[in-house]
Amino acid sequence: MMKKIIVTAGGILLLSMIMSGCGGDAPEGQDEMAIVSEEISWPLDDTTVYATVTRPSSGTNLPAVVFVPGSGPTDRDWNSPLIPGTNGSAKLFAEELAKQGFVTLRYDKRFTGPHASENLPKLIGKLSLQGHVDELAGAVEALAAIDDVDSRRIFVLANSEGTIHSVNYQMQAAQLPFAGLILTGAPGRTVGDLAHAQIAAQLEGFPGADDIMRLYDEAVEEFLASGVMNPDESLPDGIKTFLLSLANQTNMPFTQEVWVADIADDLQDIDAPVLIIIGKKDIQVDWEIDGGILQAAAEGKSTIEFFFPENANHIMKYEDKPRDQVNPAAPNYNEDGAILDAVTLEKIIAWLGSR
Repeated sequence: MMKKIIVTAGGILLLSMIMSGCGGDAPEGQDEMAIVSEEISWPLDDTTVYATVTRPSSGTNLPAVVFVPGSGPTDRDWNSPLIPGTNGSAKLFAEELAKQGFVTLRYDKRFTGPHASENLPKLIGKLSLQGHVDELAGAVEALAAIDDVDSRRIFVLANSEGTIHSVNYQMQAAQLPFAGLILTGAPGRTVGDLAHAQIAAQLEGFPGADDIMRLYDEAVEEFLASGVMNPDESLPDGIKTFLLSLANQTNMPFTQEVWVADIADDLQDIDAPVLIIIGKKDIQVDWEIDGGILQAAAEGKSTIEFFFPENANHIMKYEDKPRDQVNPAAPNYNEDGAILDAVTLEKIIAWLGSR
């Protein structure tokens, strides 16, 4: 019987490679502040970016954190229509950090969230890495414009593909660079290499797996060179669907650009403090493989710190199962019972607090 392969466009997020998080305790910390939230928006070209600001109910000269979502249709809260539940990690992080005295902002990429239908027709054929940086730049400017925010202390907390956009922003930022970057679920390999590894892992032990991967690689190589995707008809339907989605005009030229993006190349050029977190229960990126690549790239850079929490998954939720027992076909990251990994949350609060 043909093995079912479930993949989605968006680079790092392959639907069959998602696991759940549950259980754990809230971290101990300083006294919590009362918090408030408000919806904001700003124009970008002929579209609009929508966001939520969550902050202490009082205070001045406050540090701030902007959240950058991962791949595909992940929204401001780090929810996705591809994943059941609405208990997104970014909302949880934002509320916890606001209680500790941070102004936080989380935003929808323009093709995600409740306003996607307004923006998407205007973005067809225009999605790009630079467009993602422009969205993030608008978020930083919106934070800096808040009277009670110290614009010299704006940090970023990004996840997965969002780490690429955050690094790209920092490399370009002249007026409002981040005071520090927290990169969670950060890929050490390119998005294309991660996708290849994830699909190959699903095909392990499957008859003809080597031929399937050869045809897959040929189709991707042609696409990257020409923008044309012409997968071999003998490929499994799930892989063909995935490959064809990469060349969808809606995703261009972004897919070609992000497929070869590599944050490891830029780590030595970032002067701000960086905290890279990859959970040992993450089955989308590998804390040993990707973490090892990033550690090698950051060698000699004392401003870059690594943290590999024992029980955190890809979106920093707590996972009590051993990594090899997590069901990759049960994408329940955001179920009501899933909570942030307490050790990771404590680390983030302490790292931010020391700066």
